[in-house]
Amino acid sequence: MRLSVTVRATKPSFLVTWIRFSSTASSSSPAVSLNPSGRLQQTLAGSVEVKGKTLHSGKISTVKLIPEIAGAGRYFEFRSRVIPASIEFAQESPLCTTLLKEELKIRTVEHLLSALEAKGVDNCRIQIESQSSDDQEVEVPIFDGSAKEWVDAIEGVGINVAQNHVGESVEKMVAHVNKPVYVYKNDSFVAAFPALETRITCGIDFPQVPAIGCQWFSWRPLHESSFAKDIAPSRTFCVYEEVERMREAGLIKGGSLDNAIVCSAKHGWMNPPLRFDNEACRHKILDLIGDLSLLARGGNGGVPVAHIVAYKAGHTLHTDLARHLTID
Repeated sequence: MRLSVTVRATKPSFLVTWIRFSSTASSSSPAVSLNPSGRLQQTLAGSVEVKGKTLHSGKISTVKLIPEIAGAGRYFEFRSRVIPASIEFAQESPLCTTLLKEELKIRTVEHLLSALEAKGVDNCRIQIESQSSDDQEVEVPIFDGSAKEWVDAIEGVGINVAQNHVGESVEKMVAHVNKPVYVYKNDSFVAAFPALETRITCGIDFPQVPAIGCQWFSWRPLHESSFAKDIAPSRTFCVYEEVERMREAGLIKGGSLDNAIVCSAKHGWMNPPLRFDNEACRHKILDLIGDLSLLARGGNGGVPVAHIVAYKAGHTLHTDLARHLTID
């Protein structure tokens, strides 16, 4: 199997010159298959509760992570109703990923789900409460704009092998990409290529903001602490000149220099120091892991075994790729 990709990223408009893939696999083979991972499904060793301010609504919400049996998967519980953390319930929304079931919404789920997926918490009941008992939607707390607090909470309580309702452990299955799958809009795209291991490569380009500019970062989970060390601390970011427009649209009501890194086109980063030189690009990988975690069903893996390549992509393209990778 040989994969050859040539791209040019020297202009504000990204040009994919060509992508060529050649494979000895049968053309009739499925694009995605579910294979044994050699690992057992896991859950939390105990419950943990956190409370914090939300980014877009500015309200306070409370989240309690509770162990679940093998096969239950990850799901939210809001107002005594269950909303699975599944791509089937993902709704397109600006600047975050939202789950919608009937009239209830859970917003900004990506950082929490990214931490649960990367730390191997395959089965988890996520109770979430808003300030008001009659709210029809609720948002996950933003904390400092990263996934660090979620990782700390998970590591603090610990992880156990999950057992099903008859006390048996269950092997975790994971999706493998067998053929290239991609989605795009204009010069933005996300693609999944066959690979022997999971790798995520992300590129961003902000020519109007020199301090961000064009960045690329490639990451793979080399060991158990890779996500906590390399990805989780990276914070959400925004361009200062776009803040007023976002607020007029009813977004980032809870945004501040304490829960995001903000960059001005003229003056550069307004709240240094950065945690990484390419923190903005790393945060895109954090978001992508959270969005692809929505592929998980029944305690199996979410992010597939593949080389995922994203350029100038956001939550809409991330979840669109997840839908294309769904196994019926």
